[in-house]
Amino acid sequence: MIQKVKGTRDILPPDSRLWVEVEAVAHRVFSGFGYDEIRLPLLEATELFVRSVGEDTDIVSKEMYTFADRKGRSLTLRPEGTAGVARAFIENGLGQRPQPVRLSYLGPMFRYEKMQRGRYRQFSQIGIELLGAKTAASDVEVLVVLHTFLSELGFDDLIIVLNNLGDPEDRPRFIDGLKAELTPYREELCGDCRRRWQANPLRILDCKVARCRELVADTTPVAEVVSDEARAHVDAVE
Repeated sequence: MIQKVKGTRDILPPDSRLWVEVEAVAHRVFSGFGYDEIRLPLLEATELFVRSVGEDTDIVSKEMYTFADRKGRSLTLRPEGTAGVARAFIENGLGQRPQPVRLSYLGPMFRYEKMQRGRYRQFSQIGIELLGAKTAASDVEVLVVLHTFLSELGFDDLIIVLNNLGDPEDRPRFIDGLKAELTPYREELCGDCRRRWQANPLRILDCKVARCRELVADTTPVAEVVSDEARAHVDAVE
């Protein structure tokens, strides 16, 4: 008997009705805020994710379903939605439309992740993208839409925690400081963090290994390094 591929699942009635209801809420809330649905290909050129997500991220280096087609082109089953939306925005000239452009999406994504309860290698993602605006008001709008969607699904007492990595100009300074503070303990970092040291040291902040988290906790917080402009932007959002 042929069985489903490991990491996938059959969504049977009555559970499938819940999925329909969740998607209906998403459509209603997003459209109410002016977000139009975009339907994206399941397949994209691998280079899209290498450039947007980062070659040294776990998603690209470990988790993507990538293969060569019959003409030798490297293709990937989409692991997330944002990169495809950005590609469609540029390719289809959406930047020529009145700005900002509000788009929503939902559908299956694919990542070759370690199997555990509640985590599948094919999963669904629902999201929105507000393109063509950099204001604090646009960030607040996205948070309001997210909060409304989750509230409509019945989630109460929601807490939104904001992160701030500053402007692109702030990050090299923060990275240099982070590496300087961690250099005496470099050999205590896990293998993944040592591998990321040169190529993508910010990923060390994401590490779940206990010793790495302890070392990062003792470093200078990024909030003390970011520019006054970046700090003011986050303060305005809050």
